[in-house]
Amino acid sequence: MSEAIVTVDIGGTHARFAIAEVAAGRVFSLGPETTLHTKDHASFQTAWQDFERQQGGALPRAVAIAIAGPTRGEIIRFTNNPWIIRPALIDEKLNVDRYTLVNDFEAVGHAVAQAEAQYFERLTGPDEPLPAKGTVSVIGPGTGLGVAHVWRDGTDYRVQATEGGHVDFAPLDSIEDAILARLRKRHRRVSVERIVSGPGIVDIYETLASMEGRAITPLDDRTIWAAAMSGEDALAAAAADRFCLSLGSVAGDLALAQGASGVVIAGGLGLRIRDQLVRSGFPERFVAKGRFENFMAAIPVKLITHPQPGLFGAAAAFARQHR
Repeated sequence: MSEAIVTVDIGGTHARFAIAEVAAGRVFSLGPETTLHTKDHASFQTAWQDFERQQGGALPRAVAIAIAGPTRGEIIRFTNNPWIIRPALIDEKLNVDRYTLVNDFEAVGHAVAQAEAQYFERLTGPDEPLPAKGTVSVIGPGTGLGVAHVWRDGTDYRVQATEGGHVDFAPLDSIEDAILARLRKRHRRVSVERIVSGPGIVDIYETLASMEGRAITPLDDRTIWAAAMSGEDALAAAAADRFCLSLGSVAGDLALAQGASGVVIAGGLGLRIRDQLVRSGFPERFVAKGRFENFMAAIPVKLITHPQPGLFGAAAAFARQHR
């Protein structure tokens, strides 16, 4: 028998809510999403009450919450909004009997494990489903670089969230040498997240401009991405191509480190640049691992296209915890 739960995905700017049906450790349905701006609500509890009013009645007495940040500790604080969550008070404040609290990228890992095949689009490698056994690396460039892996044995699975976005960046050519040199002026140690995340395109763009001796007006990452996708700025387009190259290298490195037999690129940025990934050198960089090129070429690399992997994955995590 299925159970209705509220599933929530909280970031710095938005909190997304939906009603899901779960049973036997899996998600059976995910209702329409409601998106609230965090700046419009004093707390998560008032946002919850707003969602309850919009639903027109009492909410299910169970909740799954995905949070963009660490979920340990007595008080959970958010980087980009003033909300706090005290896990010990979730039952009381939200009037629920059971809850699950997970990191947002751990939720994405659950989405990868449970989403249907129709939500995965081939980027490179064999045109075949993700393996039913073994490890699937999950990599999500966004505000930062999320990394997780899913291990499957054919009937069951486990999700492991990691801090793989903070491994050292390894340049492979003179342009990446220049990007690293630029970043080393500000950071004692340069992680892959400094380059392979949405904001990383700013340093790529400015490095390319410097190499060409161009004087440019400083732009934020959203503006550069928009100019790159529209094709109106050749330098921005070149920066986006370079981003894809570096993402290919990083995805390949993480697949090697995690012993992956499948790789999934996740996140809203991945969806926006899906065509760019295929046209760029992403596929070549993914397999360019010396003696392991044939090994890498046999790994299917997919893009998850589920419209709400955070909400779906949080519900899946709840279903697993409370089955």
